[in-house]
Amino acid sequence: MTPQTEQDLSDLIKGADAPLSIRGGGTRSYAHVAGDTVDMRAMSGITLYEPGAMTIVAKAGTPLTDINAALAAENQRLAFEPMDHRALLGTKGAPTIGGIVAGNISGPRRISVGACRDFLLGVRFVDGAGNIVKNGGRVMKNVTGYDLVKLMSGAYGTLGVLTEVSLKVLPNVAQTACVMLHGLDDARAIKAMSAALGSPFEVTGAAHLPQSMQGDPITMIRIEGFDASVKYRADRLRDLLKPFGEATLQIGETDNGYGTQKGWAWVRDVTAFSDQPGDVWRISVKPSDAADIVAKLDANAVQYDWGGGLIWALTDGGDLRAKLGDFKGHATRIRGAGDAPVFHPESTPIATISAGLRAKFDPRNILNKGLMA
Repeated sequence: MTPQTEQDLSDLIKGADAPLSIRGGGTRSYAHVAGDTVDMRAMSGITLYEPGAMTIVAKAGTPLTDINAALAAENQRLAFEPMDHRALLGTKGAPTIGGIVAGNISGPRRISVGACRDFLLGVRFVDGAGNIVKNGGRVMKNVTGYDLVKLMSGAYGTLGVLTEVSLKVLPNVAQTACVMLHGLDDARAIKAMSAALGSPFEVTGAAHLPQSMQGDPITMIRIEGFDASVKYRADRLRDLLKPFGEATLQIGETDNGYGTQKGWAWVRDVTAFSDQPGDVWRISVKPSDAADIVAKLDANAVQYDWGGGLIWALTDGGDLRAKLGDFKGHATRIRGAGDAPVFHPESTPIATISAGLRAKFDPRNILNKGLMA
């Protein structure tokens, strides 16, 4: 089923007598969702772009490449640098802006500018009863009432099917630098990243790879901005990090290297795990707990992002949560099979709220049924 308009989608949902599996570009297949597929790609196109107001409005099926091309022409960008899951999951197709918003997909820059939902100004969607709902707006201003905008970002289509999204955008960066430390163990690397993030030097990325492409551990800290400012802050950051060893510095783009846009995309997309067999888990924890959490995993490989607050783990299979036991954080199975739920089980109070929301927005329980526990 391929609705062409918002009204088509509304009529389709109203007439549905079985579960519906909502599909954008088909690049983020964390779990099999039973039901007839609703393909949203026909609802595509940028409906409003005002570079001066730094806002863009697009239909949910619009490919991310179209969004990026329009923004690049005006030297602007989606600052939350959404992850591309295709290599990691072995999927094809093109990521859509609706899928990115529905999953709240955010990259390494999340630690400095916020997540996808923090840039979301407004949404239009069709709920599980077929009602067309609009919330928020097309400009950067505060709105009153229930903030359905943020509620829809991260709901993975279980509360409603997005048809249009409005996003705040930012100017592109003039220069990028990457300060790199070599050979640190996980605990020392997290302390170094915490020191960098706690500094006044406006770090926009902090990642640690226990095993780099060259095989040795590398800790990457990114600084962005105007050329003179970037050079000054990078030098001061190197001085700050001297207790952790002599840091190397890369400014600007080169043919290769971790500090390049390509290198940060390699971190963002967890490319190191893409050609390795096994399950992939995404674990969110307090950075100071990250090294101890990893010690319990017996993982084949790990990667740290967000200063240690995000752990990617490659395992042989099974329920990783059983190994961790009760911990402060949550684990999501991004790739793999088994009986364990994809998303972390909710606490009783949160589960009660979630069930109430789904009963309100999808009373027949037909949208992406079973995706959320």
